[in-house]
Amino acid sequence: MPADAMGERFGRGQLPRLLYRLGRSEATGIVTIVADRARAEVLVLRRGSLCADDARAGIARLARLAAIEAGTVTFDGGVNAHPPVPAARTVPLAAWARHHLEAQLDATRAEELTALLAGARLSIRAELVPPTAMLDEADRRIVAAMAQPRRLDQLWPLARTPRFRLLCFLHFLRQVGGLVEEGVGSGPQRAPLDPERAAAAQVLGLGAFEDRDAIKRAYRRLARALHPDLQPGIGAPRRRELEARLAEVTAAASTLLG
Repeated sequence: MPADAMGERFGRGQLPRLLYRLGRSEATGIVTIVADRARAEVLVLRRGSLCADDARAGIARLARLAAIEAGTVTFDGGVNAHPPVPAARTVPLAAWARHHLEAQLDATRAEELTALLAGARLSIRAELVPPTAMLDEADRRIVAAMAQPRRLDQLWPLARTPRFRLLCFLHFLRQVGGLVEEGVGSGPQRAPLDPERAAAAQVLGLGAFEDRDAIKRAYRRLARALHPDLQPGIGAPRRRELEARLAEVTAAASTLLG
């Protein structure tokens, strides 16, 4: 089982990443999730699957836990805590995490992700490639194309899959820590950026040593994708989310161009 799932603090949206790793490693044992100021939740795992009264109830429970703002997750591995149960009463965690994370991507977030990944060379961490049983033919083409670092515009023709489908897969990989993003022009011979500028470059989805024109292009792409006035009909919560994200990328661009 992944060492980083033992006694680890997590924030909003981070729990699916930990559960994915437990599912992928086919962990058996007890997961204890303690949300801040709430009672502990105990999940029983057998070979990477959640044991539940029925699969539908298990999925609903995982979705509720995934919305926790902050807490601690602890895994007690090697415990055969549950006898074998029918497949109808289990939820494979790796497959659940992928479905849950891919469902987060809408058209707006897809455009934002495209802008974030523009120019980066993308590949997959071998230890976090989804299990073979989770991959269909399109997935296998994507994984094969990412066997070596490639830009997004190079991946699409090799993957031979709709753009949104590819972006969903990349979003999922990114959220579980399986996506390697290498910035263009960042070689070992270059002196590293100071931490503030490095963080700003990451916010804009850039490599460490992009020129001013590349920074401006990345900012313009993100600003178009995030500006709430360009998205009529959105609700107040989504508007606030976009405004906060736009302020973040504006500050990052200012740091890099200042």
